[in-house]
Amino acid sequence: MSEDSLDSEHLAKRSKDASVHHVDRDYLAKRQLKRGSAGWFLLAGLGVSYVISGDFAGWNFGIGVAGWGGFLIAAGLMALMYLTLVLSLAEMSAAIPAAGGGYSFARQVMGPTGGFLTGVAVLLEYMLAPAAIVIFIGMAVDELLGFNGPMVYLIFYAVFVGIHLVGVGEALKVMMVITGLAVVAILATAVGLMPHFDSANLFNIPVSEELAGASEFLPKGYHGVWAALPFGMWLFLAVEGVPLAAEEAKDPAKDVPKGIIGAMLFLLFTAVLVVFLLPGVGGAEMIGASGVPLVDALNAAGNSTLATTVNVLGLTGLIASFFSIIYGYSRLVFALSRGGYLPKFLSLTSKKHVPAWALIVPGVVGFLASLSGEGDLMLSMAVVGATISYALMALSHILLRIKHPNMNRPYRTPGGMLTSGIALVLSLIALTGVYAYDVRAFYYTLALFAIIAAYYFLYSRNHLVAKTAEEEFEMLAAAEEELK
Repeated sequence: MSEDSLDSEHLAKRSKDASVHHVDRDYLAKRQLKRGSAGWFLLAGLGVSYVISGDFAGWNFGIGVAGWGGFLIAAGLMALMYLTLVLSLAEMSAAIPAAGGGYSFARQVMGPTGGFLTGVAVLLEYMLAPAAIVIFIGMAVDELLGFNGPMVYLIFYAVFVGIHLVGVGEALKVMMVITGLAVVAILATAVGLMPHFDSANLFNIPVSEELAGASEFLPKGYHGVWAALPFGMWLFLAVEGVPLAAEEAKDPAKDVPKGIIGAMLFLLFTAVLVVFLLPGVGGAEMIGASGVPLVDALNAAGNSTLATTVNVLGLTGLIASFFSIIYGYSRLVFALSRGGYLPKFLSLTSKKHVPAWALIVPGVVGFLASLSGEGDLMLSMAVVGATISYALMALSHILLRIKHPNMNRPYRTPGGMLTSGIALVLSLIALTGVYAYDVRAFYYTLALFAIIAAYYFLYSRNHLVAKTAEEEFEMLAAAEEELK
């Protein structure tokens, strides 16, 4: 009998004991998600939806920081990081299809503490990214209707958390429609800009001669490339959240890998369109400072009618990511709470199997963060949480390959540990990029990380419901049998 088979039998026995001695009879019965709600295409749509707002605003500030050439290098490195990470996550999500995503993978191989720290990093990303996005939404609303501020942020949080409270199936369908409109906006912009593309516009930022490595291609020198890494991430940030829907997938072992890889390939395509065409028409200097880069590029091309249309559709792109990341953070908070890592009331589900408190509480925190009005600060803080989680998830893939070589893997990462090793190294480099750009974001995020971690070390680690994914799966199965 293999080592992994023995591990499974041992864990199953432990899980049955845990369900008898440490969990109330109806604990997990009150914490059930709706199974079979999403196939691979819907999961791919979820992945695109998580990220699509990054094409509309935020990434372009990296051009102002590094120049077009510097940002191209930074974005290329981050694209490689995300591609290798996605391929690693595809393997782990097929083998361990749990709602916690990266937290569940890390917990499996690094124990409760490693799992929790990974979960906290993802949670910070997923709570702060909507705060950044809603600030960008406010800018778009201001461009269209002439008003902005806390009331706009509150309305969007209330409406879209409310839609999620109705039910997962309904929410994901609404999300797909919104995402489709956003994709139309990007494709229409690309068609409108192509005839006006001029490569000379890519290099109209003055060269800072005093900076090391400064040139026409790298007007801000080598330091600019380093500082632009967080903005390169914004083109792909949160695609790693697809595995958070694993427990609601029709066939997790097949659907989640297909969904996350399909989403990543499409996002690479849209990233190329905006990174080349917008500054190639509007000019790198103007696009690098724009709050609505697609609109400004179309106006520079003299296509004001399409610019107005894209501004409206662009709002849907921001809404799509805002809407879907709310879904993502709710499933992560649900999983952490169900396992006992966060307060257990956060994982209670409604009659429609929706984790209501896991939607509402992080939404309140995100709204309060949005009151800062600093979208670039919220973006950078989200990136700090993201890069820490990426390093831990990539490390989880490597350790799973080493410690559990015989684990059932319906999908295997091309390149194996070399692929996840690239993701690990690049994620650590990206983390330092936030420090290079905004020291405040770096330290603010670490302070939040320490506060949440203190709750675990002082309280929740002694009140865990399950220490591994297997234990939780066994307990869920037992709860479902009781319900039947």
